[in-house]
Amino acid sequence: MWWNPADGIRDNKTDMAQFEWMMAHGARVVTEFAYPFSSDRMNVPESVNLMANTSVLSVSLPMTPITVLLGTRTAFLVFLTFGMIATATAWYFVLSRVLVGSRGPAWLGATFCAYAPAMVSHANAHPNIVSQFVVPLIIWRTVRLAEPGRWLRNGVLLALVIVWQAFLNLEILLMTAIGLGVVIVALVIGRPELRGRARPFLAGIGVATAISAVLLAYPLYVQFFGPGAYSGLSWLIRGYSTDLASFFTYSRESLAGDARSATGLAKNPTEENAFFGWPLVILVAALVWWLRRNVVVLGLAVLGLLFAVLSLGREIRFNRRGTGIPGPWAVLEDLPVLHSVVPTRWALAITPIIGLLLAYGAERVRELAARYPDRRSQIRFGTVTVLAMALVPVVPTPLPTKRLEPTPEFVTSRAWRSYLAGGRSVVTLPLPDTEYAEPLRWSAQTRTEMPIARGYFLGPDTRPGEGRVALFTAPPRPTSSFFATIRRTGEVPPVTAQTRQDAVQDLRYWRAGVVILGPHERADALRQGMTELTGIEPTYTGGVWLWDVRPLTG
Repeated sequence: MWWNPADGIRDNKTDMAQFEWMMAHGARVVTEFAYPFSSDRMNVPESVNLMANTSVLSVSLPMTPITVLLGTRTAFLVFLTFGMIATATAWYFVLSRVLVGSRGPAWLGATFCAYAPAMVSHANAHPNIVSQFVVPLIIWRTVRLAEPGRWLRNGVLLALVIVWQAFLNLEILLMTAIGLGVVIVALVIGRPELRGRARPFLAGIGVATAISAVLLAYPLYVQFFGPGAYSGLSWLIRGYSTDLASFFTYSRESLAGDARSATGLAKNPTEENAFFGWPLVILVAALVWWLRRNVVVLGLAVLGLLFAVLSLGREIRFNRRGTGIPGPWAVLEDLPVLHSVVPTRWALAITPIIGLLLAYGAERVRELAARYPDRRSQIRFGTVTVLAMALVPVVPTPLPTKRLEPTPEFVTSRAWRSYLAGGRSVVTLPLPDTEYAEPLRWSAQTRTEMPIARGYFLGPDTRPGEGRVALFTAPPRPTSSFFATIRRTGEVPPVTAQTRQDAVQDLRYWRAGVVILGPHERADALRQGMTELTGIEPTYTGGVWLWDVRPLTG
């Protein structure tokens, strides 16, 4: 993508467009002092609760100069690329300076943590997930809490990195907190001598909790109770689980994998969270057994097993088929906070656990080689052979990309401005949702100055009886469903007096000033449908078909 500026993520163009829009929003917050936690530039006339979405403010705000000077696509690509590099660097720092102490084992563990199959899978337009550079910093600052006499300073620093992660990805923060809790309990049980450090540790935890609570109180209030808040994910999304067979299969983005073997074991190419392959699974089991006297290793093993079980969802599936056996997640999925977690994401947390186990194992091998210098060459040869058998098959391959349609000149020239007096919006055909998010990219390139109707975001389903569960767009309206049908089938549904009346009402609801149709494979049918609904003949200008609907919307 760096080499070909016109290319985008092939398997997840919609999320790429959404994150470009989020980068533009962050720039607008800095340059125009816009309200950071929601926006009225998408989903007109309502707003979007950005705290309940992936707003990534901890990255988009400091990256404003890049977004303004080089554009939203470059900002997205910098975020994605350097997020993974920063993740590897942060893990190397913590492993080499705090947890392991040796460069070679630290390099091995850090490389896996940043470029494992699950991370490469999420590199398909999930920069907020592959940017896990704050996680090792949280671990580092948590370990330092036990230092005597520095509980206040260490507590403040831990609070700051917690808040940093909260504005990057709350799911990852939740998993990190659970992981640290399990390992700390294992240390307390397995190393009684550490209990003497409980006082500064607990004091530091108290300081970190208090400061984090104060700094995050209002943003979290907006997320869970503000306009646009929702009550958990839909039943369908909460069913995104990990197939048990995927743990022993290779990802399509791995050297030994392909789309044929991976298809059906994950919901999409971006959620291949548990594709490790048989050799690596065997190696991890062997490392746990070999290092079983290490309390941290046992804690990591228990934690990895816990995350693996939770990721199986409400019903355990094996090789693309349901087994009828309920998973523990069936009891937990309706609890507050947990009802907003996609269960398969729990498997994502296994990646850093394996990275840590690889580092601990490599450090143990280094110690053995130092203890038995006459056998050093044999030990190293055996270690390299075993690691190659387990890790070479999961070496990542280049992400598939696809050429994107250029943004129409009508958008880039800002010709739409003359149609939006009085707080009007731009309606695009088809209207944006999970399947079509190009209008978000267009809006992003105007730094969200161009307001659009509907969008691609998580918002509440406000229809009667739906319980305000999350939808991946606004609740459907007659006209949005009309054009969704055209996009899906290529056929124009029958146009009646009622559909025309609904169209006028929807255009008025969206405060439409202009309707535009850019390049699209169903362009002819979409143009015919809009013309029949409104009775207005479109004009072609600036790379779009345009309907001036101001006479209809008043």
